[in-house]
Amino acid sequence: MARLFTLGLRWQGRALKQRLEAATQAPDLAQERLLRQLLSHHGTTQFGREHRFDQIRTLLDYRQAVPVRDYEGFRPYVQQMMAGQAKILLNEPVRMFTMTSGTTGQPKYIPVTARVEQGGARLMRQWLYRILQDHPTFLSRAVVGIVSPAIEGYTPGGIPYGSLSGRIYQQIPALIRRTYAVPYGVFEIPDYDRRYWAIARCALARQVSFLCTPNPSTLKRLATVMTHQAESLIRAIADGAGGEGIPAQRPLPERAKQLEQIFNTTGALRPRDCWPHLELLGCWTGGSVGAQARQLTADYGPLPIRDLGYLASEARITLPYENNTPAGLLDLTLNVYEFIPEACADQANPPILLSHELEKGQQYQILLTTPGGLYRYHINDVVEVTGFYHRSPIIAFLRKGRDMSNLTGEKLHVNHVLTAIAALQRQFHQPVGPYRLVANAQAMRYELYWEMSDIPSPEWIEQLLSALDVALSLNNTEYAQKRASQRLQFPCLHRMRLGWAEATQRWAIAQGQREVQYKWPVLTQQPLPLDTEAIVQTYELTLPHAHPH
Repeated sequence: MARLFTLGLRWQGRALKQRLEAATQAPDLAQERLLRQLLSHHGTTQFGREHRFDQIRTLLDYRQAVPVRDYEGFRPYVQQMMAGQAKILLNEPVRMFTMTSGTTGQPKYIPVTARVEQGGARLMRQWLYRILQDHPTFLSRAVVGIVSPAIEGYTPGGIPYGSLSGRIYQQIPALIRRTYAVPYGVFEIPDYDRRYWAIARCALARQVSFLCTPNPSTLKRLATVMTHQAESLIRAIADGAGGEGIPAQRPLPERAKQLEQIFNTTGALRPRDCWPHLELLGCWTGGSVGAQARQLTADYGPLPIRDLGYLASEARITLPYENNTPAGLLDLTLNVYEFIPEACADQANPPILLSHELEKGQQYQILLTTPGGLYRYHINDVVEVTGFYHRSPIIAFLRKGRDMSNLTGEKLHVNHVLTAIAALQRQFHQPVGPYRLVANAQAMRYELYWEMSDIPSPEWIEQLLSALDVALSLNNTEYAQKRASQRLQFPCLHRMRLGWAEATQRWAIAQGQREVQYKWPVLTQQPLPLDTEAIVQTYELTLPHAHPH
């Protein structure tokens, strides 16, 4: 079965590779051709008529006709599409919407059409093909892929919304599906603990050669469940028992004996021991999750990791082709890209560059024009050029842009923080002094730095942190999901000494910031220089994960 799959993959992947290779040698021509195709195809939509797509002849025309905008600029159009209206942003039927957190507390819904699905599938086939060139046997055993549910709900117009990765998993041909250890139905188990237990049970029943999921925190959680739930997992594999929402399987007493011996010998069910043929991991290795990827060695052994690439709900963007690096080729055949130098991002009219005009070692904000109906869309991401492949840049995702944090996919915006703190102020009937929410990538949690004279009681701290956790969950669906799955841990509180905020401002001004332009950082990726020394006391609570509403 695996041999038939790899033969087909080699045949398709070779043609896709040649197509992208040609584009990398003339990226300006490839992007110009793609832009003309997109504008011509969607010219009679409401958005196309409003922006006179039919009169656009050059890239300069396009820039003059279509202003740069973030998702809020597209939300009115998307809401019409969610209600069932056609020909708004796209001249194609919308099959589903992917959902991700927005900056205002309202989720973002991104249209998905057949063309979008086909483009993502082509990129995935080429990714697998290039891995096959380096690891000819990585598909020789079962594959474990971990995805989110394909359907999480329906729009007012009856169109499903959910995870594109889940939808692709659902549509895997039966021939290939047999190589996958985890049946799709497992990913629809609503309880996170039961879901991960079921994933572990299905995966442990097979010999696995490849594991693939975007977040390395998911792989870390899987390894933890395998050890903490070892005895129940071994029993279930031995007798084939299922349970509520968990499919029954064929009893495998011999496999159960192997796992029992491993557990008795090592005291754990580590992936490196349970799957001796495991050859490769597929997950993100860059940005804020890079530290988590490096921690996988303890459970999985010193395996190579192939980054999945710069993927977002809005678009599939890069194709990594080497191990242990987040950098990859721009998919010049799927989206049109423009770049703003990060150093110029605050200018009123910053320079805007095309892919072949970038420089190695420089950082840029990225604008997307996609087959999913986003035109000159500012995704608020910062990327770095690490090199060139022919004339096309090799880029790596670095971080979300200003005012946003992203430890493990939650994309927490400063607006979410402001709304959550305002909710705390109303709930606890007291003004909130100077504060900052700081991302801690090592502990995988957010830490509230708060200047205050006194703490009323331990019970008050518990109530405060619980309320903060709930408020962030209510305002950010992806924060809620990551907390429920325990990929993000419960927040903690640092009580800061009085005068901390004033000292921080004085320090910033001494470093050259103009006093009239100084802005207090509400959300940061790490403590600022004076933060750590100003901590009076830290309060850490071990509580169950939040149950987001």
